Order: sequence, then C-alpha cells, then structure tokens
Amino acid sequence: MSQAPTPEPGVPVCYRHPGRESHIRCQRCDRPICPDCMRDAAVGFQCPDCVAEGARSTRQARTTYGGTPRADATATSIGLIAVNVGVWLAIMLTGGSASRLVDLLALQFRGGCVLDGFYRPAIVEQACPGAWVPNVADGAWWQVLTSGFAHVSLLHIGFNMLALWILGPQLEQLFGRARFLSLYLLSLLAGSAAVLWLSPEYQATLGASGAIYGLFAALVVCVRKVGGDLRQLGALIAVNLLITFTVPNISWQGHLGGFAGGLAVAALLVYAPRGPRRSAYQLGGLALIAVVLLAAVALRLAA
Repeated sequence: MSQAPTPEPGVPVCYRHPGRESHIRCQRCDRPICPDCMRDAAVGFQCPDCVAEGARSTRQARTTYGGTPRADATATSIGLIAVNVGVWLAIMLTGGSASRLVDLLALQFRGGCVLDGFYRPAIVEQACPGAWVPNVADGAWWQVLTSGFAHVSLLHIGFNMLALWILGPQLEQLFGRARFLSLYLLSLLAGSAAVLWLSPEYQATLGASGAIYGLFAALVVCVRKVGGDLRQLGALIAVNLLITFTVPNISWQGHLGGFAGGLAVAALLVYAPRGPRRSAYQLGGLALIAVVLLAAVALRLAA
C-alpha cells in the first residue's frame, strides 16, 4: 500500500486534509482547499464550512403572509376534495340520506330516535326503542368537525368542491399550507359553533359550506389589504348570501359562522406585524381563536 507524498515545507495544504497540497482557496474565508473540499459557488469555489454557514444564514423564502411556499399550491385543496368526495361516496353506497353515516357524522345538538322509518326527538338513548341518532350533547363531539366533510346532495358537494378548487390554491399561495389548513378548519369550527347556538336543537346540519364561506371571507381580507377592487367578489358573495336566505334547507347559521371565522383568521394572518416574530403572533392568535371557538361549543353544551 503506497502513502501520499508529504507536501514540501511552505506549500499550502488543505485545511481539512493537511496531507494534501492545495493551490485553490475558498472565496469566503481564503483557506486552502483540496479538490474533495471544493464546492461550486457563484464565483470560484467555497469550502464546506462556508457553504454550511451560508445555508444557515440565508433567509428562507416565505409566502406573502409568512408561510412556507410550496411548488404545488393545489395539493392541499385536492386532498380536502378527496376526503369530502370519499365520505360522500361512502354515504351514497350505504343508503344516501338514510345512511347510518349521516347520523354519525352530521352535526346535531340534541339526539333523536328513528322508529319505523320516522324521526322522533328524544332526550336520552334509553327512551329510544329504535335507532338512536347520536348528538353533540350526548357525547358525539366529533360532529363539530366531521359534519364539514359530509354531504348527501350531489349539487351540494359539487358547488362546495368547485368553490374549494377555485379559492383554495389562491389562498394557499398567499398563506402557505399550514396557515391555509388552519383557515379552513377554524372556519369550519366557527360554522359548527354558530349552528349549535342558533339552529333548532334537533336539526341535523352537514356540508363544507361553513369552511367555504370562510375562504370567501379570507379572500375579501386579502383583496382589501392590497387595495384591490372588491366589486366582483362582493357581488358573488351577495348572490351566495341571497341563496342562503331564500332557498329552503340551507344553514344560514353555518354560512355566517364560517364567514365570521374566516374574517377573524384571515385578519390575524394578514395584519400580523411583519418581522422575525410574525409567525409567533400568528400561531398565538390561531390558538386563541381555536380556544374561543371550543369554549363557545362547551358553553352551549353547558347551557
């Protein structure tokens, strides 16, 4: 086995490999580097230490409102659409509106009893000789979220998913994935809280409309922030609100609750002070909104 020749005295050697002659120097620190330690730079070469230090000190790219940019801003919306469509298919394959999944997933404050195909309000499960419909007051707390992923009508899920496909990628480009998901889920939760407080106790509510109205509200905040023209967006929202209050069997409570939740979340994300602590302000604000909404649900259960 041969040994590498020892460099002559006075010949520069690599700072990481003292046994190797080096006549190339790092462009940042000017230390000699051998071919194994040379890293391509904009001009010349850099040593591994300087490359690592540059990576640590380089500011990470951010979206307009502080999120991490993604190469594909449609992925999150596609995922949400896939979940909604998957739940809808499961409901359709197990009986449609009569599916037991509707009873389990839809939001209902008080429970009821299905006997001989007819729904009858009931206070406790023990008083139901038929199929018991679970409810939030009886412990089905998951319904405040699952109701936002359940649909029965093809038209209902079609409109909601079309709106999500149009609005979702735009908002994710502005907020980043995590903030966009927070906006969607907190708007959904706000819609559910409004339903629990304002809807009839034995009325079942389902659909992603609360979350979708939250996205509409967020887009209003973003356009307003940059001084954009709100007339077309305002007209679209006005038409949707008209439909909400004139077409039967539409939960105006969920729509308005989701819109209010979306306004609050988007205002927090958009108007958080810029700087190194912006993410901390946003995270703290999102946590506070979540606590307030959960407290609203808990207070309704305790009322």
